[in-house]
Amino acid sequence: MKSILHTDFQFTGQTKSYHGKVRDMYTIGEDLMVAVVSDRISAFDVVMPRGIPFKGQVLNGVASHFLNAVKDLVPTWHIATPDPNVTIGHRCEPIRLEMVIRGYLTGHAWRQYSAGHRLLCGAPMPDGMKEHDRFPEPIITPATKAEEGHDEDIAPSEILSRGIVTPQLWSELERVTRELFRRGTEMAAEQGLILVDTKYEFGLREGVLTLIDEIHTPDSSRYFYAEGYEERQIAGEPQKQLSKEFVREWLMEHGFMGKKGQEPPYMDDAFLETVTARYVELFEKVTGKHFQGSAEKDPHDRVFHAVESWLEANCH
Repeated sequence: MKSILHTDFQFTGQTKSYHGKVRDMYTIGEDLMVAVVSDRISAFDVVMPRGIPFKGQVLNGVASHFLNAVKDLVPTWHIATPDPNVTIGHRCEPIRLEMVIRGYLTGHAWRQYSAGHRLLCGAPMPDGMKEHDRFPEPIITPATKAEEGHDEDIAPSEILSRGIVTPQLWSELERVTRELFRRGTEMAAEQGLILVDTKYEFGLREGVLTLIDEIHTPDSSRYFYAEGYEERQIAGEPQKQLSKEFVREWLMEHGFMGKKGQEPPYMDDAFLETVTARYVELFEKVTGKHFQGSAEKDPHDRVFHAVESWLEANCH
C-alpha cells in the first residue's frame, strides 16, 4: 500500500491550504475545513522521512470516534468523515495553546521530575513519586502552540500575563479540559486501558469555545494497559503502553532526539510494519471496533473523489 506522505489537492471552492506535521488542512469557502490525515509520523517535533502505512486512517478513525463521544461536553469542529483519511469540519479561530493534561508521572513530566523539578507549568508534583505513579489529581501543563519549531511549556500565570487568553476563557479551557479527560478516562477504562496523558486543542467559532483537531489518538495521548498496572508499579517494572512513545524510545536508542544538526535514523520496512501493527492494535483496543483499512494503490484518488462527492452533496 502506498502511504500518504504529501498532498496538494485543489478542491471545489478551496480558498487556501496549510500543511502541518501530520494533517494537511484545506479551507473551503469561509466556513469549512477539510483535514486530510496523512501517514506522516513526527517525534520530537520532527517529521520522519518515511510514512507509516494505515497510520492516517487509524488516527482519523480514533479521532472521529471520540469527537462524536464528547459532543455533549463541548461543541466540536467535526461535521463528517467522508473517507478513512478525511475529516470535514467547521473553520475556527485557533487558540494558540495546547491543553496538556497528565494523570500519571510519565514521559516529559517524569523527565522533568527526575531532573529534580517539582513544578511543571506551575503545577506541583509531590515528592516521593516513582515513574508512572498516578498523580493525586490530574495536572494541566499547557504548551504554547509554535508556528515553527518546538512547542514550549507555559504556566497559566504567564498565559494570562501575556494576554494569550482572558481569565474567563482560561477558566473555561481548564474546566472543559478536565471534563474531556474524565470522559476519556471512563471510556478507556471500559476497554481495559488507562488514559495516562493527552492534549486538547481549541478554537473559537462565533465566540464559542470549540474543540478542534484530534482527541485521544496515539499521536496525542498515552495509554497503559490497566491489567497488571499495580503489580508492575510495585515491582518497578516498565508499564505496558499503547502510544507512540515506543517510536520516541527507538529514535533515542538510535541517537536521535530532534536536536539541531541531528538526522533521523532510517526506518526500514520491518520497523514500519511494527509501527503499523501497534497503531492498529491501539485503534481496536481503544475503540472496541475492528480496524478495516482501505488499501488502494493510490489513496490520493480515493481521498479526492470522496471529498468532492461530499462537497457536491452538501455545499449547494
